[in-house]
Amino acid sequence: MTAQLLDGKKVASEIKAAVAKKAAELKAQGVTPGLTVILVGENPASKVYVGQKEKACIEAGFNSVLLEMPGTATQEELVETIARLNADPSVHGILVQLPLPRQIDPDAVIAAIDPAKDVDGFHPVNVGRLVAGLPGMVPCTPLGVVRLLEAYGLPLAGKHAVIVGRSAIVGKPMAHLLLARDCTVTICHSRTADLASFTRQADILVAAVGRPKTITADMVKPGAIVVDVGINRLETGLVGDVDFGPASAVAGWITPVPGGVGPLTIAMLLENTLSAAMR
Repeated sequence: MTAQLLDGKKVASEIKAAVAKKAAELKAQGVTPGLTVILVGENPASKVYVGQKEKACIEAGFNSVLLEMPGTATQEELVETIARLNADPSVHGILVQLPLPRQIDPDAVIAAIDPAKDVDGFHPVNVGRLVAGLPGMVPCTPLGVVRLLEAYGLPLAGKHAVIVGRSAIVGKPMAHLLLARDCTVTICHSRTADLASFTRQADILVAAVGRPKTITADMVKPGAIVVDVGINRLETGLVGDVDFGPASAVAGWITPVPGGVGPLTIAMLLENTLSAAMR
């Protein structure tokens, strides 16, 4: 048995096309969706991500602005910049690219963003709304995972979902999104004893640990849906948190790296910005 591929690239391009169509309709009414990305310092990986976001925004017909601040910028300067963007009606989405230089507290920066413009979905108000099951901005990567599973018509209700990773960016919001879709959810992490005993029970296995090939074939339940959120740069190229080749021989469905979850993260960012503009 070889797993069927969950093609994130294909699903993302369909979502982007729908977003571009709605953005054109909004434009005709005199509103151009606007996203401003703030990049502090010279992190090379951050520059790549920001470039991808900017390209996607322009293709969708958005007004895309990149604000670059030096790595020596203070927290106060960054918060002042955010306050200015909060007050600007032409800016619908604000995204501060993480990680930030050491002198800046990311929590304070995220809390300074207007929750209605927080297209990353990291503001405590949006986190609270997600936990309470209320509408709000949802983090792009876990939202993209759910949209990918739904695009393939995979049933979620009643399934046992095991999430490996408990970050505020992926693991925790992923758990709430799957709970809202009637999954039974288990969260595992670096301190989980006998990780494989949990992963082997998973109908849906989401790997988000940031360590290459952590999930091996013997940790996968035959026929399971395996979603690999990891992107790790090795000398041989990009690999995920799942040992893709061997795991593909056991799983029923699997996401590739690259081309799985990554493209959907950017598609969801566009969708969140569009929702903010429509509001």
